[in-house]
Amino acid sequence: MTYIQIDSLDLIFAALLVLVNAGLSLALQLGLARRLLIATARMVVQLSLVGLVLTTLFSIASPLWTALAALFMVAFAGREVVARQEGGFPSLWSYGIGTGAMLMAASLVTVLALTTQVQPDPWYDPRYAIPLLGMVLGNTMTGVSLGLHALTTGARRRRAAIEAQIALGRDRQQALLPVTREALKSALMPIVNSMSATGLVSLPGMMTGQILAGVDPAEAVKYQILIMFMIAGGTGLGAVVAVLAAVYRLTDHRHRLRLDRLHLDHLNAAN
Repeated sequence: MTYIQIDSLDLIFAALLVLVNAGLSLALQLGLARRLLIATARMVVQLSLVGLVLTTLFSIASPLWTALAALFMVAFAGREVVARQEGGFPSLWSYGIGTGAMLMAASLVTVLALTTQVQPDPWYDPRYAIPLLGMVLGNTMTGVSLGLHALTTGARRRRAAIEAQIALGRDRQQALLPVTREALKSALMPIVNSMSATGLVSLPGMMTGQILAGVDPAEAVKYQILIMFMIAGGTGLGAVVAVLAAVYRLTDHRHRLRLDRLHLDHLNAAN
């Protein structure tokens, strides 16, 4: 199995495409040139550091360091969930719900794949565990953030209908069921669209990387199908846990709707 190495000059040449985009932004007065260049620099630095960290992790192959790296990834993903919420729960609650749901879903799906399908030796081998967790976690993060945002937005929009259902004797699950369904649809739609387009419209990054590295395309396809199943499972499980937990946070033990637990500035604007 052979692969074509890429040197620094190759990367510099490819970076010219980003500079072209920055030039277009300046010419069209889009105001994105500075942000684009900063994002590019961050990406290069972050990936370079990740490469060094992964090289060390792969050489150590320690279950403790692998677990710590996984927890760091989940913790950072929780921060991203908070950053994507507008008018949602305060940061602490948003972080707790999102991180807890992602930790449970992504770790469960990843461990299941490592111990039953991939089966590296040892099963926690970071060469397999970290990339698999990263792919599942990234998509689960998107699903959880979309689900939480759709739930809180829908609850504010349908406040009168929800409170009317509660006044008629419905419990919180029944009163918030339409909003819950909308939130879960929003959370799962990206992975549904991705699976529908994979193969005919797009070749996923992992599959493309394996093919470029010399892996037989048939084997690369098998791995990609496994990854898509893992992503779908993790996204669905994480979104359900996060949305249901948020439903309980949006209500109290008397089944009253508690929109006061969301950011007050957005509530005042809605009223």
